[in-house]
Amino acid sequence: MIKSSSARTFAGIAGGAVVTLGIVGATIAQAAPGAMADSEMLTGTTSTVTTAPGTPPIPMAQPSIKGPAPLPVEQQGLPG
Repeated sequence: MIKSSSARTFAGIAGGAVVTLGIVGATIAQAAPGAMADSEMLTGTTSTVTTAPGTPPIPMAQPSIKGPAPLPVEQQGLPG
């Protein structure tokens, strides 16, 4: 008969581990044969080869302001 509280705790943890291993083992045993790690993966995707367009569909952006922009009033220094 186990009288130590640490021995009872260990027994509880060990029993839980055995139950968990049993559940994991049963799950793996019922897995489909195609789900094993050594099987070849099939993703079901397709690929289509196309040629790239000769020119970009959108022209390059051009700035509307040339040169430095003026500072806001609160950042400008004292007049004069």
